[in-house]
Formats: sequence, structure tokens, C-alpha cells
Amino acid sequence: MTTEDAPAGQLAAARPFSAANAALVLIDHQVGTMKLIKNLDLGRVRRNTLALAKTAKALGLPVVLTTSQEERVQGPLMPELAELLPEANERRVRRAGLVNAWDDANFVRAVELTGRRSLVMAGVTTDVCLVFPSISAVGAGYRVQAVMDASGSPYELSEDMSRRRMERAGVVLTATVTVMAELAHDWSARDGSELQRVLFTDVLPPIA
Repeated sequence: MTTEDAPAGQLAAARPFSAANAALVLIDHQVGTMKLIKNLDLGRVRRNTLALAKTAKALGLPVVLTTSQEERVQGPLMPELAELLPEANERRVRRAGLVNAWDDANFVRAVELTGRRSLVMAGVTTDVCLVFPSISAVGAGYRVQAVMDASGSPYELSEDMSRRRMERAGVVLTATVTVMAELAHDWSARDGSELQRVLFTDVLPPIA
């Protein structure tokens, strides 16, 4: 199949995410919900989430944060995340109980205000907090990359089913290192060099 023959959706998906076209959307990375992650190492998910926040900060990406029922067992936003992104934290969308963040008009408005149509998205848990809004965003015409190692679920089965459902709906599944490299584009550039430092400090295993 030639480029001319490819469906428009495939061509759109093939365009790289960049500092010029992407926004970061983090859903329900709260003190309580983080403890529900059992399919991945919790410390690794936490570090990857913070690495995404550092990436957004270094590149000047718009950031949307949302939480659900902070006063209940879900708890407040991760304090490290709030500290890294104070302005986004101040503007965070505090949902009263809507499961699918995309059903919250304030959340959709916050995403629209970024002016970006390419969303780097992660959520905790994958099987409740990420699966629905990522699919809804694709349905609304956004390109979505879901960062699976900055997300997680209580059970392997529910994680697997959610990943399959997202992929079938057109969500692109990715990992922290992959999306950071895509956004960096050039390690020799100033921003690329900063992301490379974050990768080797926070994401990648040590080089002996």
C-alpha cells in the first residue's frame, strides 16, 4: 500500500507526536488509586508518571490533570506531581464521581483549551480511569497515545482486556521511554538533551 492509498486515519496516526502538537493528560494519579496497581511495580509507575511530567515541563507541553473524589479513598493527587506541575495542579479538574472523565464537561473543556489534537494520556487505573476517556477522545477526533507503564490495574486480566479494547478503538499503546524519545526528536537539541537526562536518571536501568 502506498502513502496515497492509505486511509486518512492511518496517515493521521503515522504523524509523529511533537512538542508542537501534543498535550499531556494525566487521569487520577491519586495517592489511593496508585495503591491499586498490582500488574506493574508501583515505584516504576510512579517514576514514569513523574518523568512524563518532567517531559511536559521541559518541552512546554500543555498539561491537563484530573482527579476523582479526592475526599474519599482515592485521596489527593500524588504530591510529587502537584509539586512538579503547580499551575496544572491548581487548574486540575476535580470530578465529583463521573467514571469517564470525558463525560465531565469541565475536563473536555480543559482538553480543548490546550489547542492540541494529539494527547499523551495515562491513567490510574487503566481498567477504569484510562480505558473510557482514551476511547472517547479518539471518538471525538483526537489522536491518543496511552502510556501503559505510567498506568496500571489491580488485575492482569482487566489490564489486558482494557488494552485490547483501547487498541480496537484506535488508541495507540506506548511506553514512557518510547513517547519521550518521540517527543525529543533530536537528542542533540537542548530540549532533547534534557529529556535524555531524565530518561537515564528516572526511566532507564543503569548502564554498568
